[in-house]
Parts: sequence; structure tokens; C-alpha cells
Amino acid sequence: MALAIGIILGCCALGAGICMGIGAVGPGIGEGNAVSKACEAIGRQPEAKGDVTSTMIMGCAIAETTGIYSLVVAILLIFVAPSTFIGILEKTVKTLSESGIKL
Repeated sequence: MALAIGIILGCCALGAGICMGIGAVGPGIGEGNAVSKACEAIGRQPEAKGDVTSTMIMGCAIAETTGIYSLVVAILLIFVAPSTFIGILEKTVKTLSESGIKL
């Protein structure tokens, strides 16, 4: 039972780390690319600075939601999922022991 709980905790932590690793890289690259292209556009047409800047900020805000979603998933994996999975494990072990199956 202790080994199963350790595996659950380890997998939840690993999943949260992978989630944040992938979820943080995408928005970072996307926002960097957007700002780069916006700077190029402003350099070519300085009179369109206001339109380009407002569009870039809106695009960066939308791109950042991906990072926020991955943060929420990681927090759920760290704080909510382990207790849920351990509860399921304990319920399953209890049901099996009541039916006469020994682990």
C-alpha cells in the first residue's frame, strides 16, 4: 500500500513538472515571436504603432492563457489529484478485502 501511494505521489509530481515544462515553453516562444514581428512592423511603418501595439498585446494575452491553463492543471495535479487517487486506492483495497481477495 505504501509503495502504491508513493507511485501515485511521484507520478502526480512528474505530471505537474511536465505540464509546466511544456506549458511554459509554448507561450514564451509565441509571445517572443509576436513581439519580434511587432517590432519589425513598427520599424517599417512607424505611423501604425498604435494599431500594431494593441493587436500585439491582445495576441500576447491570449497566448498567455495557455501558460495559465497549464499552471492550473499542475496545481490540481499537486494538491487535488493525489488525495483523490489515494481515496480510490483505499476504497478498492477495502472492497477487495471485503470480498475475500487478499493483496
